[in-house]
Amino acid sequence: MAHLVMPGEPRRTLFSPPSRPAVFADEQLSADAALRTMSAGVALLWRGGYPAARQLLDALSRRLPPPPSDGYAAYRAHRAQRARLLSLLYVPLDPGHIVPLRRAPDVRTACAAVHGPLDVPAAIPLRELLGALGAAEWRRRGIAVPALGARIHPHHGVFAPVRQEYVRLVAETPLPAADLAFDVGTGTGVLAAVLARRGVARVVATDTEPRAVACAAENLARLGFGARTEVVRTDLFPPGRAGLVVGNPPWLPGRARTALDHAVYDPGSRVLRGFLDRLPRHLTPAGEGWLVLSDLAEHLGLRTRADLLGWIATAGLEVAGRLDTAPEHPRAADPGDPLHRARAAEVTSLWRLRPA
Repeated sequence: MAHLVMPGEPRRTLFSPPSRPAVFADEQLSADAALRTMSAGVALLWRGGYPAARQLLDALSRRLPPPPSDGYAAYRAHRAQRARLLSLLYVPLDPGHIVPLRRAPDVRTACAAVHGPLDVPAAIPLRELLGALGAAEWRRRGIAVPALGARIHPHHGVFAPVRQEYVRLVAETPLPAADLAFDVGTGTGVLAAVLARRGVARVVATDTEPRAVACAAENLARLGFGARTEVVRTDLFPPGRAGLVVGNPPWLPGRARTALDHAVYDPGSRVLRGFLDRLPRHLTPAGEGWLVLSDLAEHLGLRTRADLLGWIATAGLEVAGRLDTAPEHPRAADPGDPLHRARAAEVTSLWRLRPA
């Protein structure tokens, strides 16, 4: 058996466990045989051509059962199990992030951006490598944001604004103040950029993740808002009070399994409740807090509307208004999606909150 060593990443270990026994594989291995080996928990270290590894990964994906339709917990468990199994197909990495396989692409820039320098031979799940390459392409090309009339360039591990409903809500809701705004949990900086474009004199954006802080600062500078914006690494709020505080916390209660999951899942609703509980201390007397939140969790049975309204009241806040928008992403219109009923009923809202 071979022995796999995965590249480390200074800020977070992406591959767990750090080593695992594996068997070598190439084009002579059938997809069915590969699936039997991987289902037994044994990894495959690919030694054939790179295109054939891509083909094998696709063939394995097609052979896995479809997700169940008997509840969200079963759906998430299925997705996690599927990801674990498909991540057992590895490709080698030579020092400098070079894939020593026939017809392999140049992955040096993409991998270095995620993992930093690589000075020893290693191996990486092909699935993770493809994710890094995709993220590098998104970062290069950017994502068009109509509300900005420009593109946002996400970094690897930072949630990309592929859904535009929440951005449009922030772009169209009348501003309660235009001197200072906080964007709590900024991610790519897209909402901070929207506020700056709307004429807010100064925007302070925050995030706990170093990658998000760097990503937001880069995007805001590229868009010409660097002089009027500041990006701070902190948990939720920066010091002081503002006439407008915008929060777009993770929409679903649940455990985050990957770095990117932290933008989607909020264990115990910690971020949501923390935003609400601390919001009154960071608003000016006439200020507003804008909570941008989907009700998908309610349709999945993970949170009730009564829960949300109770947390708002407990924080000493009242609802001054609410703007709603329907989902536009393709899965909301796909009856074959296991969560179609919940996705089709989903509403994204901007809750205008004020001290009671």
